[in-house]
Amino acid sequence: MKIILAQPRGFCAGVDRAIHIVERALEIYGAPIYVRHEIVHNKHVVEDLRSKGAVFVEEIDEIPTGAMTVFSAHGVSEKVEDEAKLRDLPTIDATCPLVQKVHKEAQRAEKEGRQIILIGHAGHPEVEGTSGRVRSGVILVQHADDVAHIKVNDPNKLAYVTQTTLSVNETSGIIGALKLRFPNIKGPDLRDICYATQNRQDAVSQLAQMVDLLLVVGSKNSSNSNRLRDLGEERGTPSYLIDCATDINPLWLKNMNIVGITAGASAPEELVQGVITEIMSLSDNCSVEIMAGKEESTKFKLPKEVMI
Repeated sequence: MKIILAQPRGFCAGVDRAIHIVERALEIYGAPIYVRHEIVHNKHVVEDLRSKGAVFVEEIDEIPTGAMTVFSAHGVSEKVEDEAKLRDLPTIDATCPLVQKVHKEAQRAEKEGRQIILIGHAGHPEVEGTSGRVRSGVILVQHADDVAHIKVNDPNKLAYVTQTTLSVNETSGIIGALKLRFPNIKGPDLRDICYATQNRQDAVSQLAQMVDLLLVVGSKNSSNSNRLRDLGEERGTPSYLIDCATDINPLWLKNMNIVGITAGASAPEELVQGVITEIMSLSDNCSVEIMAGKEESTKFKLPKEVMI
């Protein structure tokens, strides 16, 4: 059996920055550090940080007075920020800079008098954060079919923004439907799909055509990991989203000659290596190679609160 690893895979710059922020906050301010929502969507990362003294909560009112508070990489609404200020909580914002860019685009379009259409998944924390940055509210569109049914105030005064972790294919279809129905709508085409999401999707599209089976390492609540699994299936390759090596069903490997492995942007490389080790234990003769792909060099600055 041959294992081919996707390139790139795993942690992106925004995830790496968010995790580093929590670790630095623990070093500087001491435990406990309170994190509003999971810092990133990976239970292994969350459990590791929890073991170091991070406490994860869903709402600001769960945080004790005066406790250092971190906002997750997905971003938060202005309401959440205001609640933290009202309670005088010291805060550190770990929102991914690419998500912050979407917030600014939405706010800029609103100032121009445009009604905002947000392409994304209901209930996702990034969608909730972006929605909460637009004072007049947003129209959420999840599928291209939704476009025919939405009601707008003025078809000539519209703008759209997108959740950063969506599939390029599904997003382009929704944008196409919006432009067909509302020719004067303004938006950034596909530029709001973050570079890491795009690169990992491009790699999987290529990898899926080279392998008999695709394993995507990532948590079930990770949007970008789910999209990678979906892309593999769309290419006709049996594809499974696994949290770690123990999720592997040995029957999946039966009669498979080439197995592809990738990881979502919030999955650590150690989980990928664990999957490789598990497959090797189930195969008498196994080789590993890394496919050719983009080398990522993007790095984001840490906030001043953890640069002490």
